[in-house]
Amino acid sequence: MEIVIIIATVLISAVVFIPLGVGIRKKIAESKIKGAENEAKKILELANKEAENKKKEEIFKAKEQIMQERQDLEQEIRERRGEIQKQESRMIQKEENLDRKEEALERKERETDKKYQQLDEKEKELEETVQEQMEKLQKIAGLSVEEAKKVLLAEVEKQIKMEKAAIIREEEVKAKEESTKKAKELLTYAVQKCAADHTSETTVSIVNLPNDDMKGRIIGREGRNIKTIENLTGIDLIIDDTPEAVILSGFDPLRREVAKIALEKLIEDGRIHPAKIEEMVEKAKEEVQAIIKSEGERATLETGVMGLSPELVMLLGKLKYRTSYGQNVLNHSIEVSNLARIMADELGLDTKRARRAGLLHDIGKALDHDMEGTHVEIGVDILKKYKENPLVINAVEAHHGDVEPQTLEAVLVQAADAISASRPGARRETLEAYIKRLEQLEQIADSFEGVDKSFAIQAGREIRIMVKAEKISDADMTLLARDVAKKIEDEMDYPGQIKVNVIRESRAIEYAK
Repeated sequence: MEIVIIIATVLISAVVFIPLGVGIRKKIAESKIKGAENEAKKILELANKEAENKKKEEIFKAKEQIMQERQDLEQEIRERRGEIQKQESRMIQKEENLDRKEEALERKERETDKKYQQLDEKEKELEETVQEQMEKLQKIAGLSVEEAKKVLLAEVEKQIKMEKAAIIREEEVKAKEESTKKAKELLTYAVQKCAADHTSETTVSIVNLPNDDMKGRIIGREGRNIKTIENLTGIDLIIDDTPEAVILSGFDPLRREVAKIALEKLIEDGRIHPAKIEEMVEKAKEEVQAIIKSEGERATLETGVMGLSPELVMLLGKLKYRTSYGQNVLNHSIEVSNLARIMADELGLDTKRARRAGLLHDIGKALDHDMEGTHVEIGVDILKKYKENPLVINAVEAHHGDVEPQTLEAVLVQAADAISASRPGARRETLEAYIKRLEQLEQIADSFEGVDKSFAIQAGREIRIMVKAEKISDADMTLLARDVAKKIEDEMDYPGQIKVNVIRESRAIEYAK
């Protein structure tokens, strides 16, 4: 029962209080809705105001931009109108100028037409005058036009012949001068291209000794050793106060060389007595023969002369020990061969014949101590004996002018022989003067301010001057070259001409570390 009462109570409470709670919640909700609506209205009003303000601002900005663009456009239009007006004025001016030029041309054309008419009239008058003059001349001279032409042509022909003769003489002089110049250039080119060494031999040789005690051993008991050496070699031994040296004296360079080699071998061996001396002299002779053969073969290889008989090769090798005025004859022969070849090549001649004749031109000097006659005669006989080419023999025979040269190659051998014999340093007589001339040439160049170094080259035919770039300018170089040349002309005596070559250079040097 109590449970029924409790349930009934609960049900009654629910029926009473639920509607009451629902009403309360409804009122609260309605009040919140009204507040939200009011708030929404306020926000909407503010948004409308802000939108209106923004709209006004944007409209204002757009108006300002339109106004600015309109002003810029008006300014551009004004500028373009100004440029168009300028162009129109220039065009108008050009048209006016063209009109004036056209008028001037028309006026000149009218004047030219008038002048042409006047010239035509004058030409007709001149023709009539010339015709009248011709008729009068014919009457006075008693000659027709054809006869006058013949007389005139005859006079002109005489004049032309005289002028032709003068031109021929002038061309002949020029040809001689040009040929002389070309010959000098050819010889200079050949000398420059062929630079052979020269040796200055004398009539004595020196053998160095390890000590002065060796002198006594060379002399031997009662001088038997020195007498044996002198008898076997034909050379005089001079043993004097010269420390640690023996002098070998003799005019025959071959014997002197044998004696020198034999004595050096004896000194090296240490055993010096007559039997040993004979042995060493024989060995020295064999060694000299081997040297002679080697030198002859070297000469043929250096000059490119092939096909010589072994006897001629040996004779060439003997020239190593033959001198002429201090000039080594073998080196001289090689140089003459090379010079003749170079010149023949430049002139388009037979280079083989030129080089062969040049190498053999002094072959007679290998035997002129042993045979009668000049070295030219001996050389010709030797070459004939070994059946050498007759044209080569002629070149050898003609190289001192004994006979007339039959070929141009023979003339080249004469020139090459003269060049080799006379070039600076070739012979003892000219060496000292040549050196003095080079020294004087360099001293003259060094005497000028701003000169750094000077070098006499081309056998003294050119002085090359290096100047200091900071003291001598490009413009000063010309004056310096002229002053040096003038001083050389005033103070020196020399053949031909000397080229003064002034060189100036600037350098910048830095090192990467």
